[in-house]
Amino acid sequence: MKAGSSSSIYFWYCSLNVISLKSNHFSNSSCCISNLKYMAALFQTLAAEDQVKDHSTGTRVVAGQIFLESGKSDPQSEDEENFHSQEEEKENSLEELNSLEMSNLVHKELEEAEIQSPVLTAIGGTADGEPCHFPFLFMEKEYAECTADGREDGRLWCATTYDYKKDQKWGFCETEEQSNKRRQIQEAEDVYQTGMKILNESSKKAQKKEAYQYLLKAADMNHTKAMEKVSYALLFGDYLKQNIQSSKELFEKLTEEGSPKGQMALGFLYASGLGVNSSQAKALVYYTFGALGGNLIAHMILGYRYWAGIGVLQSCESALTHYRLVANHVASDISLTGGTVVQRIRLADEVENPGMASGMLEEDLIQYYQFLAEKGDVQAQVGLGQLHLHGGRGVEQNHQVAFLYVWCVGGECSKDHNEAEMYSEGSDVVPQSNETALQYFKKAADMGNPVGQSGLGMAYLYGRGVPVNYELALKYFQKAAEQGWVDGQLQLGSMYYNGIGVKRDYKQALKYFNLASQGGHILAFYNLAQMHATGTGVMRSCHTAVELFKNVCERGRWSERLMTAYNSYKDGDSNSAVVQYLLLAEQGYEVAQSNAAFILDQKEASIVGENETYPRALLHWNRAASQGYTVARIKLGDYHFYGFGTDVDYETAFIHYRLASEQQHSAQAMFNLGYMHEKGLGIKQDIHLAKRFYDMAAEASPDAQVPVFLALCKLGVIYSVQYIREINIREVFSHIDMDQLLGPEWDLYLMTIITLLLGTIIAYRQRQHQAIPRPAGLRPAVPQQEPPPEHQPPQ
Repeated sequence: MKAGSSSSIYFWYCSLNVISLKSNHFSNSSCCISNLKYMAALFQTLAAEDQVKDHSTGTRVVAGQIFLESGKSDPQSEDEENFHSQEEEKENSLEELNSLEMSNLVHKELEEAEIQSPVLTAIGGTADGEPCHFPFLFMEKEYAECTADGREDGRLWCATTYDYKKDQKWGFCETEEQSNKRRQIQEAEDVYQTGMKILNESSKKAQKKEAYQYLLKAADMNHTKAMEKVSYALLFGDYLKQNIQSSKELFEKLTEEGSPKGQMALGFLYASGLGVNSSQAKALVYYTFGALGGNLIAHMILGYRYWAGIGVLQSCESALTHYRLVANHVASDISLTGGTVVQRIRLADEVENPGMASGMLEEDLIQYYQFLAEKGDVQAQVGLGQLHLHGGRGVEQNHQVAFLYVWCVGGECSKDHNEAEMYSEGSDVVPQSNETALQYFKKAADMGNPVGQSGLGMAYLYGRGVPVNYELALKYFQKAAEQGWVDGQLQLGSMYYNGIGVKRDYKQALKYFNLASQGGHILAFYNLAQMHATGTGVMRSCHTAVELFKNVCERGRWSERLMTAYNSYKDGDSNSAVVQYLLLAEQGYEVAQSNAAFILDQKEASIVGENETYPRALLHWNRAASQGYTVARIKLGDYHFYGFGTDVDYETAFIHYRLASEQQHSAQAMFNLGYMHEKGLGIKQDIHLAKRFYDMAAEASPDAQVPVFLALCKLGVIYSVQYIREINIREVFSHIDMDQLLGPEWDLYLMTIITLLLGTIIAYRQRQHQAIPRPAGLRPAVPQQEPPPEHQPPQ
């Protein structure tokens, strides 16, 4: 980064810090000197990003790690490096000078700020107005700062000479008001820590509610982190009653204090129109402030907005900048186990296909596997161990349960690689141990297990428990990759990319990264994105890089809210579910966009006005459709066809149906196109094209065959009636020449056919009469008389 651009960013940031957007007014706040340290860190971060962008000179960033260039380089890269070496040296020296000047400027201003900082003077006591002396001696202990020792009220004081006992010269370091404020801050921190301890250590809902009561108390005492937790809990209805208005007030308060989380959340409220009038301009401003403060969700939202052109001019490069920053953080959190699994469940698909597997394991099925595991079933034990190790499919990640399951497995290779993974990574339950992990990896690798082979490769690559040996690492990674194990493919690609233990080969690296990405490995997507973003081994493609980085970003820890929202919906809390889906939709999750639109379409969310449900649903159906979701595209056609949330527009509906038909080959869209051609809605009426689309729908899906058959029958009747109306029957018969059509003796043929038909009918009737038996002596039935009553009533 050039020094000029750094200084412009610095002054622009300082100008931004004096802006407060409450009620659209700008208010002043102190800025630059207090933020110099932050800006120094920002300069270092931006410089680091520039190094990542130009990673072909000096370092390689792969799998979230920085690999230094090896001393040996291949001839191809040597030629390229020598060709540009002189120009690069000049540019690097110029950049170093500029960076040095900026660094000196920042340090100089920091030193001036420290020099100008006022000397601490004593207040009251026996040395009022005299400067505090640091260090000073009190009770045979030296103090380098103010202390509350020796006072029951906790108020800070200092001595103005070195030996307090000798001179008895002292004074307070703070006024009584400042002391009270400090004690309130400390009390709020204690309450907050108590609440967080209960929240983190408990899994029961009642205890989590109790924890939020502590957080509420701390928030009332203006504790920033507590206010952030409480405001989001009020927004989503997590363990507190949902109250969007109260959460909005807290977000505004946090924004005034400069909280990036508060700024991002306030931007979300303005973007979605919850509790405030919708304003995309204000949302963009608050998102920008949140991103400047380092909020990753704000960066992700801005990345999606620049990619899709929502409220801003579409810019692939701007989207790439934001998505890459978030992807770097996500990739750095990924371990050998690959992180948690993201569950993407579409509510519309569940309703349309109730029997379709949603990827969730039912409770009774989990209990069945647990029963088998307790009875000694090896596959059940291994399966449950892996499920709890990685999480997913409705099962929370739990290393302790995973360890217990794999520990009880006897004599199975899967047990060895599971235990090896846990010992290699370490956790709260299993201590990290390279020696133990290596032992299990070797045992599993000897049995031909690809996980064990990949683990041994990692051990030799990084020297975990064994000396570094790139040849053995390459050997084991190749064995694992040949069996289709994604970790082996990923690490093999990294070795080819960096030229570690093998000649650098970007084509081979691209091949193995692609194979690993097909297995869904996050780091494979990340490495492919880096290659496409920088044009390393492939033609540079910003669009491809953004899509890959977006995929990585959507696997971050915030994706867990997808399951939280789904569980809220299943529990009947549609208001909480729709708010959570709306926030995830802002981040660019297609499944969240479609689920939010579905809930709004069903009018299940009471927090949204009845007149606003269809327009909001239309907006999110549109965003989901732009990401390739077929049902959303068909829904757009339906909304324009029936006039839901918009005016009736058959032409626009026809366009959406045609897109769904051509791009996703949707049978429903083809059937709708056939109907519109049949009726002439939005297009010229054409019965032949209608039949063609009906036939295409029947070929596309077996489920469409019955409605297509009925539609074709109806179409045949309509076509026949239309044909009869268009022709004159008398003219048709007058032009028919029977002698020419059937021959000169056609009347004899006709009489013969009629005679044969008549004889056949008579013979059939006679056989029917012979087959019916006649019962002898049929007599009419005589009704039985009722017997007289035994006792006649008296006359």
